[in-house]
Amino acid sequence: MTTYSAVRTTGIYCRPGCGAKPLMENVRTFELAAAAEAAGYRACLRCRPYRVAGTVPDEAPELVCRAVQLIIGGALDGAPTANAAAGEAGLAARLGLSARHLRRMFHDHLGVTPDQFARSRRAHLARRLLDDTDLTIADVAFASGFGSLRQFNRAMREVFRSTPRELRDRRRRTDRLVADGGLVLRMPFTPPYDWPAMLAFLAEHAIPGVESVEGDVYRRTIALDGEPGLLEIGPGGADHLLLRAHLPYWEGVIHVVERAARLVGLDVEPALATAQLAVDPVIGPLIQQRPGLRIPGTWGPFETAVQAVVEDLATTPATWSTSTPEPRALLAELVATHGTPVPGLGHGLTHGFPSAEALAAGQYAGSVAGDVLVQLSKEVAAGHITLLAGDQLVTSLTAVPGVSRRAAQYIALRLGARDAAPIDHEASENWRPWRSLATVHLLAEARTHT
Repeated sequence: MTTYSAVRTTGIYCRPGCGAKPLMENVRTFELAAAAEAAGYRACLRCRPYRVAGTVPDEAPELVCRAVQLIIGGALDGAPTANAAAGEAGLAARLGLSARHLRRMFHDHLGVTPDQFARSRRAHLARRLLDDTDLTIADVAFASGFGSLRQFNRAMREVFRSTPRELRDRRRRTDRLVADGGLVLRMPFTPPYDWPAMLAFLAEHAIPGVESVEGDVYRRTIALDGEPGLLEIGPGGADHLLLRAHLPYWEGVIHVVERAARLVGLDVEPALATAQLAVDPVIGPLIQQRPGLRIPGTWGPFETAVQAVVEDLATTPATWSTSTPEPRALLAELVATHGTPVPGLGHGLTHGFPSAEALAAGQYAGSVAGDVLVQLSKEVAAGHITLLAGDQLVTSLTAVPGVSRRAAQYIALRLGARDAAPIDHEASENWRPWRSLATVHLLAEARTHT
């Protein structure tokens, strides 16, 4: 877990490894850069803490993690600071809380209010865009989720004590990433991080036509407000991956970056989970073999739900007739028939994944598996199932006839639940509340024997 050190006498906060040597009695520590900024500290110009992974502590309550996911999804974007209370009230309502209780939970566990957390994430991404790209100041503002240039300028002065133009002029020569197409950004992480293992998982579960893995690069189609795009994620360095995004416009790039980070497990640094599981006789040796394993997330919750249900139904003869294509072939058929064509991409990418509405209207010739998918799609399209990690997710999914507990638990794992258990194991109760990470280690170990 990254811990930031703030020096009372200078008003500056640093990331681990900074060469500054302050007296320890003058140092405060924070788990989030946003918390240091909320306390009035500014980022060190030498170590530039905004360029490291700023993950939420893995011991934070799941309700706080759900709120963070909604913020990453844009729940507090665009609104001016003066309307922060209204934005937080709307966010709290979506979680079934009062705004006061939500702010108290954020303050107790993250050291910031929801609005301060969102503002810090926007400002940090904007600073990275100013360093790494040649986007105009205006493009950087809207790509980072700010609602106006005035709001953007004010936030950058408050967080970094400089205007965006001054920050762009101060960037280092080695920061700029030269691209022959698309927008290239670093995706920072705190080592260790096992990209080959993550890539193997993504390759095994890639949806034909939508995702592909070639060499050490993962690619997928995406859609922004109905317009197609392409993401490429590959190795970059000892402490970062490289994201290349081919997008129809730059507005809201922050959500693309955050969702891509969640997809490859960079949104959570499982330091506490790893430490506690490391002493387990079953999982401990697996952690020693793969200390950098992370929990894979998802780009599209609905596509992950469909994939999980299809793969699970294929293991149940009663729901998978001999006339039904094998799982990858069925997914490819669903994508080709109901997805949105995206021509000219190459790499086996041909379509965007179909919406719940499109699959709900599909005809599957009496297939039991098809009937399950139609019912699941109808429930999601109608809003009866909310595909967000939480207490009710597994219950709502298993209420759909044909959706097993195993599939529902796998979906919960991919959507960010920390204690999902799609694999039955006699020792699984010993792994609470970190069964998701334990499951990923078991799956990685099983993959080496197939």
